[in-house]
Amino acid sequence: MADAADTARTPVSPSAIAAGRWVLDPAGSTVRVRHKTFWGLATVSGEFTAVSGEGEVAADGSARGTLTIDAASLDTRNTQRDAHLRGADFLDTDQHPEIVVAISGAVPGEGAAVTVDGELTVLGRTRPLSFTARLTEATADAATLTADVDIDRTGFGMTWNRLGMMRGAAAMTVTTRFTRR
Repeated sequence: MADAADTARTPVSPSAIAAGRWVLDPAGSTVRVRHKTFWGLATVSGEFTAVSGEGEVAADGSARGTLTIDAASLDTRNTQRDAHLRGADFLDTDQHPEIVVAISGAVPGEGAAVTVDGELTVLGRTRPLSFTARLTEATADAATLTADVDIDRTGFGMTWNRLGMMRGAAAMTVTTRFTRR
């Protein structure tokens, strides 16, 4: 019998996911963000604590769906910084309460890889989004995907950068756990 460490190393095949409708399990899903600041000397990390979503897997194993993030749920464990990030300089959550990832196609690749294409909407601006996710769990009733995605915040109009302190893209690690509806 394989132990937990062996199971974690064994690739999970996307073909193990049954066709049908799936719903996001918020308790098993996380959206974390990291961004270098202070001229690359420090990293600000946070997590969006409220996410929802759903998807549909076709008979051929391809999938589509939506992930909705409550922009005001960003928590960096610093109240003053969180208020600034939720304000007009960054997420402007009063005017744009949601960040939406609309997946138009998720296609199984080799091993546990899933090629994902869609659109990301932040601050009312929609941009194409493509990345590779890893299927880390696949059972008859649950599937978990994890992806690391770099997002250029300036492409969405977030250009605040006092004294040039913030450089480069924000790094996001997204883990989504879906359960069979």
